[in-house]
Amino acid sequence: MTKMLYVGSHGPEEPTRATFPFHFAKGALDAGFEAKLLLIGDAAFLMKDSIAREIRGVATPPLTDLMQTLTAAGVEIVV
Repeated sequence: MTKMLYVGSHGPEEPTRATFPFHFAKGALDAGFEAKLLLIGDAAFLMKDSIAREIRGVATPPLTDLMQTLTAAGVEIVV
């Protein structure tokens, strides 16, 4: 099985860009691949529940919805 690693470095100050690695990982899952996320720099703040609840990119679902989908599928998120 193909394994995909997505790296995020954008944090709450750029909500649309912050959600990209989560969208990409979900797309990989939907395509039948294994996905893993690595959050570095400001992206580490996205793991705080109080911050994640506030992140909504332009024309994208809330970050918490993406995170729930990924964690339910067993995607590892490394900070």
